[in-house]
Amino acid sequence: MKFRSLTRCLLAFILIVFFSCSENKKEAATLLIHGGPIYTVDTTKSKVEAVAIKDNIILFAGSMEEAEAYQVEDTEVLDLKGKTMTPGLIEGHGHFMGLGYNELNLDLINTTSYQEIIDAVAEKVKTVKPGEWILGRGWHQSKWVEMPENLVNGFQTHDRLSEVSPDNPVYLGHASGHAGFANAKAMEIAGLQVLSKEGIDKFTIEGGEVMRDGLGRPTGIFNERAQTLITKHIPETTAERNNQAFELAVAACHRNGITGFHDAGIGRETIALYEQMKTSNKMNLRLYCMLTGWDKDLLTEWYKRGPMVDSDNTFTIRSVKLNCDGALGSRGAWLLDEYSDRPGHFGHETLPMPFVKETALNGLRNGFQVCAHAIGDRANKEILDRYEYAFNELPDMVDDHRFRIEHAQHLHPDDIPRFAALGVIPAMQAVHLSSDRPWAIDRLGEKRIKEGAYMWQTLLKSGVPIVNGTDVPVEPLNPIASLYASFTRKTLKGLPDEGYEPEERMTREQALRSYTLYAAYGAFEENIKGSITPGKLADFTIYNQDLMTVSEDKFLETEVMMTIYDGKIVYNKTAD
Repeated sequence: MKFRSLTRCLLAFILIVFFSCSENKKEAATLLIHGGPIYTVDTTKSKVEAVAIKDNIILFAGSMEEAEAYQVEDTEVLDLKGKTMTPGLIEGHGHFMGLGYNELNLDLINTTSYQEIIDAVAEKVKTVKPGEWILGRGWHQSKWVEMPENLVNGFQTHDRLSEVSPDNPVYLGHASGHAGFANAKAMEIAGLQVLSKEGIDKFTIEGGEVMRDGLGRPTGIFNERAQTLITKHIPETTAERNNQAFELAVAACHRNGITGFHDAGIGRETIALYEQMKTSNKMNLRLYCMLTGWDKDLLTEWYKRGPMVDSDNTFTIRSVKLNCDGALGSRGAWLLDEYSDRPGHFGHETLPMPFVKETALNGLRNGFQVCAHAIGDRANKEILDRYEYAFNELPDMVDDHRFRIEHAQHLHPDDIPRFAALGVIPAMQAVHLSSDRPWAIDRLGEKRIKEGAYMWQTLLKSGVPIVNGTDVPVEPLNPIASLYASFTRKTLKGLPDEGYEPEERMTREQALRSYTLYAAYGAFEENIKGSITPGKLADFTIYNQDLMTVSEDKFLETEVMMTIYDGKIVYNKTAD
């Protein structure tokens, strides 16, 4: 009896030890990362020593000692060797195919004079056939260090451009995307070179402007919706070039540490292209896409179909993009009061406000987020009014709507608290301040700038998150520049010393959050990405220095050294 009793006790002890060991056994990690500062953007553990992942999911984030419990013989180990890691960065507002095509066409974003544009086109003329279109984008007259002699409304005229390209139609998009510059050949193809009554009638288009000189001749500048007078004549691109532009855009994102991208307005052809890329396993990026509001038939089709939330977390469509005014640089932003540097001009309402109201209602009824472009204070006010109307009309459908205003660049002081009150997310590109603030004061005047422009900290304190980004190709994709602008409010040359309206600076922590967790929230994806948290996707960005502690004057020297997407290294600078 004693032997049996002893046997039972021993068996019970063995079972207890067995189950105890089974419960403590950790899942095996496929990758263990350690050896440098790791900022999680997780409030429970803001900084950790190590991260363990299994395939594409984060298993653990914490101390190195605890992380080692996930390491087995086959676990790959990545030693950061002092480099810094954060969650994968998310471009919160950009134009993905525009990014790719900017690398295929003339990239004018760094031009500093009209002469540089002429020179670039003259070189391109040498390599193309007569009659072939020359396309480019990125010029901005307010950033030039010298201006040409003949100006109309602050813009250059086409004469010198036309001289170097007599046999090739040329169309060069403004950096903002809200204006374009055509040469004589392009205007001839569009039928706009004549001075007849018929020709002059073509200069009037709702929501846009064809600029003319004192004799009534077109200067070559086409503002806002008037751009279609030229762009409708540009031949359609080929499938081969679309594929090439897509792959170039993916590579550019990886080089810049971008693992997610909010694509601000796509149509049928782009949707088909993205579906093709996903099927071909070429996506390699998490695209959150907004349907273009210009195509009403497309919206109607998707309202019936409903949002497409990708179970693979690579290609999601659940929002609508509305372009409601223009840009400040081209004086297309819709203002409550006239432009300080163009009396009598208030900008452009580029989309009828009744359609904004209709879309807000349809968005709520059909489960689509609405993201409306608004830069001027009038555009922001009018959109907030339409959103509020829709929320009041359909109170049972407003839970977690996450409607957005893209840019929210210039606000009337009365409208600033309305974002939090209505639950509207401002998607603001901090780098625009670095580029625009030096000349934006000419457009708005000091009072409007100080009371309502680039109001980051005021909006954050009111209780709304800010989604950051670059609006690429309006600005270069580089997130380091936008992060720098976020916490310094300086130009990329470090001016002025104290920053513009320094009280509106973000902290470095807020800036990083705006590029990670807040951006994920702006796409309903905060539960799967945006922080280094167990259970989330294994997307990380690794830098050459600690962007939380490096001195301000050295911050712009920060480089992306490695990008990890879906648990795999997709970019390694040292391997270039």
